[in-house]
Amino acid sequence: MMQYKENRLYDALVVGRAGLDLYPQPVGSKTRDADLFASDVGGSGANIAIAMKRAGGKVGLISALSDDPVGEFVRLRLEIEGIDLQMMQTTYGDERTSLAIAEVRQEDCEVVIYRNNPADLQIVCNEDVKLAITQSQNLIITGTSLIEAESRKQTLKMMVHAQKNDCKVWLDLDYRPWNWPDQKTTRFVYQEAAELTNVLVGNEEEFKILQDDINIQVKQCVASNQVMILKRGKSGCSLFFGKDRLDTGIYSLPALKPYGSGDAFLGNVIMNYMSSRDWQLAIESGSAAAAIVVSKQGCASAMPKMEEIELLQKQIIIKPKTIWS
Repeated sequence: MMQYKENRLYDALVVGRAGLDLYPQPVGSKTRDADLFASDVGGSGANIAIAMKRAGGKVGLISALSDDPVGEFVRLRLEIEGIDLQMMQTTYGDERTSLAIAEVRQEDCEVVIYRNNPADLQIVCNEDVKLAITQSQNLIITGTSLIEAESRKQTLKMMVHAQKNDCKVWLDLDYRPWNWPDQKTTRFVYQEAAELTNVLVGNEEEFKILQDDINIQVKQCVASNQVMILKRGKSGCSLFFGKDRLDTGIYSLPALKPYGSGDAFLGNVIMNYMSSRDWQLAIESGSAAAAIVVSKQGCASAMPKMEEIELLQKQIIIKPKTIWS
């Protein structure tokens, strides 16, 4: 069980991308055939922060937005959601807030993300950020914050500072191949960040980037007193900590799209664990949140509130048909 300090200002600070999402309309349309586009705030950092806020958390986002109408759109939406933006930074050069165009369809779903000189990689671990970390229970790092040298340097500084101040560090590997020059580079960076982490989160593909043999990675996490959460898609997830292994399946809801579930899962695992101190309950709550998000249009706007999760959990959880081993 992870121990938390009492009476800290933030339940969590999230480091990562915040951007504009556009969804081709009507629902089910291919981008090329769209009549119009619906807008939403998105990006893994923003999505996780909003998931936690809707679950009752006090959450701040550490990112950067461009000084333009797109950045203003994202900032206003985050403010409406109640995310603390005191650590949000602004770029005034040719950096741009990220844009994603995501089709709302389960089959042949294409997502195009524009990250030309992305603003969110301009984050700085300044004194305000350091102070906020000392006032937070958790620091959540998304893998995209590690892809460029300067952003990686600043992110690792935040992780070191968190460890020195008893702020638990969660690393969502969040691997996207087009972000990285090659797998060798990714592995080196991930392994460096993993050493500063209390909880590692990823799917099988992501953990195999970190380590060829997932069983070896499990043993390494156990030896380092780390929690490892392995997401297995339709087979649920497995959590490893010490001598314990916990498994959960998925909740049965018709899926509208294949993305957004990981952010919903992680945000709700963290919030549930903080209140229950029970990893089994936490991963089950995360699985319910993931099912809800993929059943709706959007990512940030689809993040459920606690009442919606609790209502779904009155259904029977479907155990995974195959167990990873």
